[in-house]
Amino acid sequence: MKWIRPVAAGLQRGGGCLGGCLLLLALAAAPQPAPAAELPIEQMTGQIADLLAGRQAMPPELRGEEGARVSQEVDELYRSRDYRPLWQARSGLRISAFALVEKLRSAADHGLCGEDYLLVPIERLMAMRSETMRSGKQLSVQMLALLDLYLSQAFFSYGTDLVEGRIDPALAHSDWRVRRRKLDLVKLLPPAVDGDSLNALLAELAPPHQGYRQLMAALADLRVLSARGGWPQVPVGEKLKPGAIDPRLPAIRARLLATGEMPAPAPFEGNAYGPATLEAMKRFQRRHGLDPDGVIGKRTYQAMNVTVEQRIQQVEINLERWRWMPRELGRRHISVNTADFTLKVVEDGAVVMEMPVIVGRPFRRTPGFTSQMSYLEFAPTWTVPATVLREDKLPAIQKDPGFLAKNHFRVFRHGGKEMAASELAAINWRKIEAERFPGELRMDPGPWNPLGKVKFMFPNAFNVYLHDTNERSLFDRHNRTYSSGCIRIGDPVGLARYLLSDQPKWTEERLQEALARTSPLQVSINNPVPTHLQYWTVWVDADGTIQFRSDLYYRDLDMEVALGEVRERAGQVVARPEGQKPLRVSRLK
Repeated sequence: MKWIRPVAAGLQRGGGCLGGCLLLLALAAAPQPAPAAELPIEQMTGQIADLLAGRQAMPPELRGEEGARVSQEVDELYRSRDYRPLWQARSGLRISAFALVEKLRSAADHGLCGEDYLLVPIERLMAMRSETMRSGKQLSVQMLALLDLYLSQAFFSYGTDLVEGRIDPALAHSDWRVRRRKLDLVKLLPPAVDGDSLNALLAELAPPHQGYRQLMAALADLRVLSARGGWPQVPVGEKLKPGAIDPRLPAIRARLLATGEMPAPAPFEGNAYGPATLEAMKRFQRRHGLDPDGVIGKRTYQAMNVTVEQRIQQVEINLERWRWMPRELGRRHISVNTADFTLKVVEDGAVVMEMPVIVGRPFRRTPGFTSQMSYLEFAPTWTVPATVLREDKLPAIQKDPGFLAKNHFRVFRHGGKEMAASELAAINWRKIEAERFPGELRMDPGPWNPLGKVKFMFPNAFNVYLHDTNERSLFDRHNRTYSSGCIRIGDPVGLARYLLSDQPKWTEERLQEALARTSPLQVSINNPVPTHLQYWTVWVDADGTIQFRSDLYYRDLDMEVALGEVRERAGQVVARPEGQKPLRVSRLK
């Protein structure tokens, strides 16, 4: 990553877990001596069936083990193969079992934690197996059966988290909707184990996107920095401007040197805020979504004093968001990052258009979802959303009944017919509640309309869309949270031109005529464009520069809480109600 100095080649990457899971030491797999006898597959089959059916209790060695849980997928897997072990053949443990353990040990590469996938009990059983083999004996049939069950459960838990993510986004965010990926892991697992292709299968389960892989690499680099002690904290104080003299400047330069914004020391600047420090500070500010004016104020101090461990957790949270994304983003797609106030049009992996956007206020947040942009509308009317009606427009009407006519509003009955002026005049607006508003409140097209000259539509449950705006000056602001949830875009004409470029009849002349209209005109897009409204607070640019953004909607915090709850539940020993079969505890997510 370009935001830190190069690290020494061959330095091993550390592991880490969401929510502060302790780093697992990667233990070298013990050499496997030849077994004294073939494994008793038939006896193991019976033992697996008895364990799943509840006819056998947990062995003393593992009684109360936190990972003693078997999901529905495990039960289905073994029923489909008449309870024969999967990970063990007569000759011994299959290579795929060792491959899975190694993947669990490196789960931290994905921002996950091997301890959440039964790694501790699996390694304990495998160590017991190696110890008994060294003495010329064989592990008990019951233990061998348990090892098989644990390996299967670990695969399904780990594989499902790679495919779907650890948490349901709708549980972490009330305004986030995605269609979670689903795969038949029960069908995919046996061929991979039999063919020693488990590594390839697990690689296919992870998100295939370049952005995900880049964040994995950034996570590894951050852990290297963490192992070296992180970066120094900067003393907070009064605002510093270029040219200032202050004893904090050496500490500030040490901070910028640690993460690479300052490529080399500036020994002659001392306590002076000189040009080398200024350029480094501007780079730091750009990489953290701050106004790159070189002035070191409150927000810059805050960004500098975020610890490396906090940045690691932020990357892990954004890796989880990638696991919510569709596997195919679309050869041509639109991506809006609300945390960065940007829109990008991507074709074949390359950004072909980029523009600033204005997004929802923190109390009217722009939601997150994926949809298909199917049409645009020139000279759009604006139907006032329920929240805006309740909080803004109805109070204004109650204060001044002439507000409707003065501001080009009309009211349409729910059946579609416009209410006459005499009908509106007869209403006692002070007694009207937003939930009982007599119809839809619409604003006519024109320079007063907040949707501007064109809007871009894609079906969604939140009734949000992209649109032009009549408040162009807001794009000059650095923090652009001014809308009521929809996305105002910086270059609506350029986006309209791009979307209609494959329709020959839409010449530049016709486009300008449409933009000058005073009545609505809907135009279909020949090939609907996947549109992704996302919230990336960490990503890696095409040139390898890592970018951080502030958590303006507190969604990172929401995810931190939700993921912590998942990990807490995953570590609990679930009490078994009377009459419930052993080992039949559903996987908690």
